[in-house]
Amino acid sequence: MGFVVGWIMGFALGFGLIVGFARYQNTRSKRRTDLLNWLNHHIEKIWPYVDEAASEIIRNSVEPILEQYRPAILASLKFSKLTLGTVAPQFTGEPNEIVMELDMQWDGNPNIVLDIKTKVGLALPVQRDLDFTLKVVGGDISSIPGISDALEDTIRDAIEDSITWPMRNIVPILPGDYSYLEVKAVGILEVKLIEAKELTNKDIIGKSDPFAKIFIRPLRDRTKTSKTIDNQINPIWNEHFEFEVEDVSTQHLTVKIYDDEGVQAAELIGCAQIPLRNLEPGEVKDVWLKLVKDLDIQRDNKNRGQVHLELMYCPLSGESKFRNPFDPDFRLTSLEKALKQVTSDDGSADSSGPPKPNSSMKSDVVIVRGVLSVTVVSGEDLPVTDFMGKSDPFVVLTMKKSEQKNKTRVLNDTLNPVWNQTFDFVVEDGLHELLILEVYDHDTFGKDKMGRCIMTLTRAILEGEFTDTFNIEGAKSGKLTLHLKWTSQTIIKE
Repeated sequence: MGFVVGWIMGFALGFGLIVGFARYQNTRSKRRTDLLNWLNHHIEKIWPYVDEAASEIIRNSVEPILEQYRPAILASLKFSKLTLGTVAPQFTGEPNEIVMELDMQWDGNPNIVLDIKTKVGLALPVQRDLDFTLKVVGGDISSIPGISDALEDTIRDAIEDSITWPMRNIVPILPGDYSYLEVKAVGILEVKLIEAKELTNKDIIGKSDPFAKIFIRPLRDRTKTSKTIDNQINPIWNEHFEFEVEDVSTQHLTVKIYDDEGVQAAELIGCAQIPLRNLEPGEVKDVWLKLVKDLDIQRDNKNRGQVHLELMYCPLSGESKFRNPFDPDFRLTSLEKALKQVTSDDGSADSSGPPKPNSSMKSDVVIVRGVLSVTVVSGEDLPVTDFMGKSDPFVVLTMKKSEQKNKTRVLNDTLNPVWNQTFDFVVEDGLHELLILEVYDHDTFGKDKMGRCIMTLTRAILEGEFTDTFNIEGAKSGKLTLHLKWTSQTIIKE
């Protein structure tokens, strides 16, 4: 009997606790709901003031960025209307006595109108929705050639550069110097735009007139543009550019190849990108990059061509092992360094120093003079050109800037020739020179070109001497083995 009474009392106590806990949970849930309702109610009340303040902050922050990206076809980019709308964000989640774990949901109705003025005086109010579509308020933007593409590229680049690392905006709360918090350059990327091959021909008559735009960050003052090569789908540029690097682990070098259409907007042929983390500090990297239509998709079945670059990343760490031949102090003798230190910024020197240089000279150009010895060692797996399954190969060597030429002897009936011939070239500007090796097949009626190799002299200047094997571009198969030796004569800073 006592057992039964104890069981009943225990059951009643347990049931009472369950009921009490359920009531407590209901009360607690109601308090949570009341808290969220109270919070959202007050957000709705203050939202018009938040919208006004936030819109002003966005306007003041974004307009200077848009100005940096503004294409030449436009005169100005300003917001004529910028509001986050009348719909306030709502908090959802599970607040409790200790912490508030809240989610914010916003199905707003922002209204942003960008006022665009063109060089010809035409003003276009353009509205941009959150789904990233453009429309002219009261008109059709597609009726104005070049404007739509220019705006899409401008806004896309501005957004990408503004929200991706490395980008840091410092907002001082107290007066003081916060420059140490700013993102600073950690290195220099030396880029040589050498050539491109098999570019898509965009012209109906003749061939494309290609030029390149190269950048790490798509800011207008940080984007480099090459010269245009007329009527050529295999252009040779041989141009050198220098870029500041803020973060090696996340940044990329981007190359975009365009066809120059004269007065019309240039048409994109293709683009390519290489992560800077793929580069070894202080080492020359020779790369061919496949061009694609869209960097976000990358997959592209159409052959748009390839671009040939030479890259070298030099950290600003002060470590002597990272030598940059484009730096005016690279390989200066002790005497030259001493003379440089006593030379004033305007080029004048004291009486014991060298004569005053020509004032028209640039202050950041390094001229490296020397002798390049090129040994054409051998060829391998050259393409068949004769009916008998052989060829009669020889190589023509050309220095592009100085137009010096030499050629090997002809070796008959072979696809694996061994020449072992050495040629010396006196080079006046080694850092901006190109060595071009063209492989030909000799026959009775002339010569047939198999392909070519094009290389800079940077590696030879850095290493002094090396042997390597290079693919013959433009040929179905084939390689050249070369030995290069550089003997430096002098380095002149102009």
